[in-house]
Amino acid sequence: MSTRILIADDQEGIRSAFRMILDAQPDMTVVAEAADGRTAIDTAKAIKPDVVLADIRMPGADGIEVARALADTDIHVVIVTTFHLDEYVHAALRHGAAGFILKRSGPTLLIEAIRAAMNGDMLISPQLTVRLLRQQGLPHETPTVVLTEREDDIVALLAHGRTNAEIAAELFISPGTVKNHIAAIQRKTGARNRVAIAAWAWATGRAEP
Repeated sequence: MSTRILIADDQEGIRSAFRMILDAQPDMTVVAEAADGRTAIDTAKAIKPDVVLADIRMPGADGIEVARALADTDIHVVIVTTFHLDEYVHAALRHGAAGFILKRSGPTLLIEAIRAAMNGDMLISPQLTVRLLRQQGLPHETPTVVLTEREDDIVALLAHGRTNAEIAAELFISPGTVKNHIAAIQRKTGARNRVAIAAWAWATGRAEP
């Protein structure tokens, strides 16, 4: 089944470019566009797309407000932006965004972010800083955490923004096994999500640039 996408951006040229990229994918269909955040929220609630691509800065309501308004639905909101300010990323993730990518990251990452969101993963542009990961949802220091060798491998890959599918392919295991390992890692570290696991990995030296 094709992933149904709503594109919300106040620049018509950006919307057209995204539509061309996404409609060219065999598993994606752009079903609506919105030039402001309020229209994006109303349209999303009316037609229930699978994913909303929301610019961070729009008239009416910004991308963070879109994410907040749709947080209790089954709609995944992926923030796309020119701006790479930490407070935007923190706010977007805090309000339930399923990804945060920079427009300059290119079409491949845009497509990957949508697929990651549909798989329950979260993709953040690699250009975002290690400082961000350290600040976002860092669990309490847990020096006594003992991970298995496999869990260590998964943490290192997750900290570099890999999706469950990518981790599974690299380690020759199933995505379901990856998901189970991540759940175990969350229990051991006290991290509430995969972003917090990444933060913990960078802060404790388990991830390296």
